[in-house]
Amino acid sequence: MTKTKRCLLKAGLGPVWLFIMLILIAPTAGAQVFGGNPVSKTWEQVNGKAARVIFPFGLDSVAKRVSGIAETLNKNTQESIGTKQHKIDIVLQNETTVSNGYVALGPYRSEFYLTPPQNSFSLGSLPWYEQLTIHEFRHVQQNNNFNIGFSHLMRVIFGEEGQALANNAVVPDWFYEGDAVYNETNVSRQGRGRLANFYNGYRSLWAAGKEYSWMKLRNGSYRDFTPDHYALGYLQVAYGREKYGEDFWKKVTTDAVKYKGLFYPFQSAIKRYSEKSFKVFREDALNYFKDQYKNTKPLVDDHSQRYADEEYPSVTDEGAVIFVKSSFRKVQAFTLREAGKPDRRIKIRGLSLDHHFSYRNGFIVYSGYRPDLRRGWRNFGEIRMIEVKTGKEKALTNKTKYFSPDLSPDGKSIVTVELSKDGNSSLDLLNASTGSIIKKLENPGTYVYAYPKFTDNSRQVVSVIKNPAGKMSLALTDITSGKTETLLPFSFHVMGFPVVTGDTVFFSASSGEFDRIYAYLLHERLLFRVGRSGDEHLTGDYQPAVGGGKLYWSRFTADGSRLVSSALKDLVWFPVEPLTLEAPLPDFKVSLVNNNPLTGDLPVSTAPVSSYSKIKGLINFHSLEPIVDDPLYSLSIVGENVLNTMQSELALAYNRNEGYKRVGFNAIYGGLFPYLSGGVTYTLDRRGLYRNRRINWNEWEYRAGLNVPLNLSRGNHITNLNIGTDYIYNQPKFRGVYKDSLGDRSFGYTNSYFTISNQVQKAKQQIYPHFAQSAYLGYRRALHGGEANQFLASGYLYFPGFSNNHSLVLNAAFQQHDTLNQRSFTNSFPFSRGYTAENIRQMTKFGATYHLPLFYPDRGFGNIVYFLRVRGAAFYDHTKVMDARKNTASFRSTGGEVYFDTSWWNELPLSFGFRLSYLLDPDLYGGSGSTRFEFILPLNILNR
Repeated sequence: MTKTKRCLLKAGLGPVWLFIMLILIAPTAGAQVFGGNPVSKTWEQVNGKAARVIFPFGLDSVAKRVSGIAETLNKNTQESIGTKQHKIDIVLQNETTVSNGYVALGPYRSEFYLTPPQNSFSLGSLPWYEQLTIHEFRHVQQNNNFNIGFSHLMRVIFGEEGQALANNAVVPDWFYEGDAVYNETNVSRQGRGRLANFYNGYRSLWAAGKEYSWMKLRNGSYRDFTPDHYALGYLQVAYGREKYGEDFWKKVTTDAVKYKGLFYPFQSAIKRYSEKSFKVFREDALNYFKDQYKNTKPLVDDHSQRYADEEYPSVTDEGAVIFVKSSFRKVQAFTLREAGKPDRRIKIRGLSLDHHFSYRNGFIVYSGYRPDLRRGWRNFGEIRMIEVKTGKEKALTNKTKYFSPDLSPDGKSIVTVELSKDGNSSLDLLNASTGSIIKKLENPGTYVYAYPKFTDNSRQVVSVIKNPAGKMSLALTDITSGKTETLLPFSFHVMGFPVVTGDTVFFSASSGEFDRIYAYLLHERLLFRVGRSGDEHLTGDYQPAVGGGKLYWSRFTADGSRLVSSALKDLVWFPVEPLTLEAPLPDFKVSLVNNNPLTGDLPVSTAPVSSYSKIKGLINFHSLEPIVDDPLYSLSIVGENVLNTMQSELALAYNRNEGYKRVGFNAIYGGLFPYLSGGVTYTLDRRGLYRNRRINWNEWEYRAGLNVPLNLSRGNHITNLNIGTDYIYNQPKFRGVYKDSLGDRSFGYTNSYFTISNQVQKAKQQIYPHFAQSAYLGYRRALHGGEANQFLASGYLYFPGFSNNHSLVLNAAFQQHDTLNQRSFTNSFPFSRGYTAENIRQMTKFGATYHLPLFYPDRGFGNIVYFLRVRGAAFYDHTKVMDARKNTASFRSTGGEVYFDTSWWNELPLSFGFRLSYLLDPDLYGGSGSTRFEFILPLNILNR
């Protein structure tokens, strides 16, 4: 659910490795969106004791509750993590359809994506802002209390990113998220630790006898399903608190961030306070939960054991099943399954936030994800329709926030959930031909709706609802009168995926420690749990569908969610008293889940609402970044404001080759439609040769520019475009004997550029998308101080190879500059691999590379390096050049590359490799010999 911004290293190492990685690795930007809101947006604030909550106009009540919950958490949960408090800025984003949140250091702030998810099985049903506050504020408490000892020293020296690097070098990501999930469960009325779905991953692995190594569980796999670090972390954190007390992890993390111990201080602290080695501790933690599920059975079917997900089945009138199928090898697609025939792909599903869809009478409708053209914090859920017979697709709505649509039985209307930016939820009735609104149904209980379904007569809608407390029920809404009736008692037992057939509503709901299929009879008002005999101890059952005398549903397994079915006559119907849904949720043997400060009315901050200035803290320096790109060494003081509309940098640099020193300031403002950028640098002690004699000078350089980044993504295509121009003015001041004779050598030029990239979706194992294109056009021209120009065009085309995971990549480029040689520009031409590149007057290049996976090792060494995939590539490059005198030459090369996709210290993803090039022509500008070997290092190691 959440994503906490951290630096790249979170390994559990000691200070020696920390300093190495500090020099080599630059921090990343996490989940932040630069310039994501327009400058016209009005912001307000609730400046409470624990947090300043910054929000768009109209969200006062949500902001005051977020502030109140944060204050309550600071009072009631300190003993388990520490008592240090430091106020944070929390920004509420209400125009995104994504359900998420994060906490960041550099700058220190948090952002909540306020749209609640439709599916409550994964994250729970608590009011979404409450869930976000409980989880994310735990990360705030972690950051506040990890600012001690050596980590505090790193913050003093390098700023907030220094603390982030020091913390994450010793505290693994599974602890950050596992501790936050535990906090959800410990202080609220629900939390993921009480949800059966949260345990499905490990239960399914254990039931299938898949005993993966710790390194595989930590790093994942390209071949097999592995649960994420949220689940792994919760099992470890819950076990530690269960066995060693509420302050166990406080003691462990305090020692770790103080770097008590030269190597692996986190693991050493676990051994110190548990009296077990870390290896024994983690195995005991997993076994503690594994012992609870000895009776869980694996799903036995006749599918291949290669990982695949089969979700959201719908049954056609002919008895075939349409569902969404995806795997590590293939992207999500609507798929048709008929008895005795191989599965047939109908159409790739477009960009979307989940796999839900509705099918009726030969048509599919679903909610497609579409980003705003310019603003990253604004995106949409648009209703899209596909004709199954032809595969033709069209968008019915534009710039809407619609979710979980359902087609009426007669195919004339659509009912869908609208989640508006003001926090309200409604059921909208749309015309299925035009997408226009027929009627907006009343919401009598300020409910949050999910998964509406028409009854057979199209006069009523059954939907899942959540009340303001986060409790769930089923509701029956009459379309004509607008009257809504709740069918079941409200409870914290999660439910979803209703489907109506005749008088019966089938749906999924939690049942003790499992998620099961239920049936509710509308006329008799009776509730049943339905299933096959012997299925009591299988993992979760979801997304029922009925047709052809059968019940279909999707069952969670270790090899993906798989479709299972049963004849209706063979199902066992177990009567259920509806009041039993109000029973307490299971605790899964975690007895410390008993501190519930948020079980009553949610606290509301008493701080007043006031305006928040958009220009507050525009220049907000927060960190010092050392960058090594030999021969250039630099220190940059970087800044960014809380609203993420202004980035600034004050840099000092030293060039070891030339011996020059440089100081400069650069900034970019993203609040307007074009980004505005500018900067100035001053360089001392530049040196060079003029008429075979050394010259020395200092220089000023001024830069100003604007650019417009656009997101054109829609349907199945992810498309980005950026167009802009910079003006650079260089003013040298010569010294020594040539001070007067060289005169004014000031030089000004423009750098204009156009970039575009387009790709279809990519499956996990695919190295590149099956179809993608990227192009760059750049033109530099001197405006004064000499005649000079340079044009570069470069593009890449991506195609599928002979096998599903293979890729053919074609590259072409052309560069030309003037022949006067009065000024020269940086050479960015992609020269043939293996050769020494020079900036020749005219260069043309064609290249082809064939990429393929070689094998998936899923092996590592000593928790240091883990190999997920080894892939290879064969290439051919041909560059033809022509100099100012029209002399031509060719530079052809061929060869192979091997890449290793790895994870270091169970945390840091890193791809590197080597290249062997064979030169088919002489290397006119470099060394001798026709065979060249070189290492290929990732760009993010030595460069920001």
